[in-house]
Amino acid sequence: MMRSLWSAASGMKGQQTSVDTIANNLANVNTTGFKAKSTQFKTLLYQTMQATSTNGQGETKPTSAQVGLGTRVASINSNFTQGAQLANESPTAMCIIGDGFFAVQDGDEVHYTRNGNFTWALDNQNGKILTTAEGYKVLDQAGRPISIPATSGDDFAVNADDGSVSYKNPDGTYTATGQSIALYQFTNRVGLEAIGENLYDESEASGEPMAEWNTQGVTRSSIVQYYLEGSNVNVADEMVNLIISQRAYEMNSKAITTSDTMLEEANNLKR
Repeated sequence: MMRSLWSAASGMKGQQTSVDTIANNLANVNTTGFKAKSTQFKTLLYQTMQATSTNGQGETKPTSAQVGLGTRVASINSNFTQGAQLANESPTAMCIIGDGFFAVQDGDEVHYTRNGNFTWALDNQNGKILTTAEGYKVLDQAGRPISIPATSGDDFAVNADDGSVSYKNPDGTYTATGQSIALYQFTNRVGLEAIGENLYDESEASGEPMAEWNTQGVTRSSIVQYYLEGSNVNVADEMVNLIISQRAYEMNSKAITTSDTMLEEANNLKR
């Protein structure tokens, strides 16, 4: 009976993590470029009830007698399916169509994101650089910040196929900057480490970033201006998963209550 107490307790802990994950998904239903996560479980060690697997005549039985000792969280995986394309009036709004990631610079560190809600910021050299809302610099294919002259207006163009950037002159013509927005892919993007602010870092599980423009065998993504990628959280699915996790939590709680009642009955046998 003590096994049932610990097994049910492990189930309650696991379902609490599942509810936490679902709550985070629902909280980010309107977050640009957010990718929903799901909780995966695995069983704990099994305890063998019988040392031998034979019957009374010494014949081998087809099955063994083992009992499980509960569950634990195996992983929390991100779902990187494409989010909806949401129209936006800003020319610095960009949506990636494909598996690529933008590269942004935070000090000496480089992070990766699907959030293309960018803006312009002034630099120290009479120019404007493309940044995230948090001020992280968007990088080009040479690892440099994307920049245009400060005297140019906010109108600029990004080629959807190769990410090349050009800005608009007062006479209405466009001048190429010689820079292209960098997009990277990963061998196992589910293995990326989420660090908050819709940013990811590479890890041993994800593999090193692969530059789309010079890596053979990689299907290149495209960049669509005046659009943002919405969250891929499906509210209906998350609500169903929330109900399932809640019911599983209640059933594990009931198992603990039942085990406690059985222990109480066993203790009352001596009276």
